[in-house]
Amino acid sequence: MKIADFQKTIEQIYFERDSKRGLRGTFMWFIEEVGELSTALLNNNRKDMKGEFADVFAWLVSLASIAGVDMTEAVQKYAHGCPRCHKAPCECSQKG
Repeated sequence: MKIADFQKTIEQIYFERDSKRGLRGTFMWFIEEVGELSTALLNNNRKDMKGEFADVFAWLVSLASIAGVDMTEAVQKYAHGCPRCHKAPCECSQKG
């Protein structure tokens, strides 16, 4: 599934409810999902990781939709490598 298609799918499923909740409330749900992903990662639980990565991405995309951000456009920031050094892999110093 392409990012644009995923964003449209998430909008069809959740946009009305999430937009009523607003950015702040929806962001809190997003943070909760990040916490669940963190737990799955720390426990090295591959099964849970897969689901939690999907949930985090879904909530992120929902936040973008509420904010009026097209994720296909947003990810173009990385289309030509690192946004700072423009290399892939990144050659920026790890110090800063």
